[in-house]
Amino acid sequence: MFVLVEMTDTVRIPPWQFDRKLNESIAEELNKKLANKVVYNVGLCICLYDITKLEDSYIFPGDGASHTKVHFRYVVFHPFLDEILIGQIKSCSQDGVHVSIGFFDDIVIPPESLQQPAKFDEAEQVWVWEYETEEGAHDLYMDIGEEIRFRVVDETFVDTSPTGPSSAEASTSNATEEVQKKEAPYTLVGSISEPGLGLLSWWTNS
Repeated sequence: MFVLVEMTDTVRIPPWQFDRKLNESIAEELNKKLANKVVYNVGLCICLYDITKLEDSYIFPGDGASHTKVHFRYVVFHPFLDEILIGQIKSCSQDGVHVSIGFFDDIVIPPESLQQPAKFDEAEQVWVWEYETEEGAHDLYMDIGEEIRFRVVDETFVDTSPTGPSSAEASTSNATEEVQKKEAPYTLVGSISEPGLGLLSWWTNS
């Protein structure tokens, strides 16, 4: 679920921090820049693990700050495919079951990846597994707040870097449309379509 990723960056330290140890100032700046941010094709950055190498620091004309090239390792949330995770149901919609694991909310289990047969209850706004037994079908509701065990089957990275207007036709209506279409930079796709996956309450004795 968590991996160590080797990274390189040039860190700017302002003059009023020169009285501190260089490592401390660099660690603080790296965490300000990266913590809780998604790096494209890398994952969700959590915190600095260690600094492996500091190159020479430079002060450029017109800027009193020091600039240091830093090699470091960062703790990143990036589950591998087929990894089993446990989260909580945040909400349900026609698009599927939306799951949170506390610090990361962009997880969706699409309808085709639920235990089958499944249906969406419009009145309750929850998905229901129509569990078949010898005594007939039982409706098992996927209520909000319930703990759910799922398998990671896919991931999607979206480059959310700002871009300039593509043409002179850009208008306020287009800007509004872009806001509505805003996507999460990193999304996990889960599945519970196998025995043992789904709500923990389904597989434990009450």
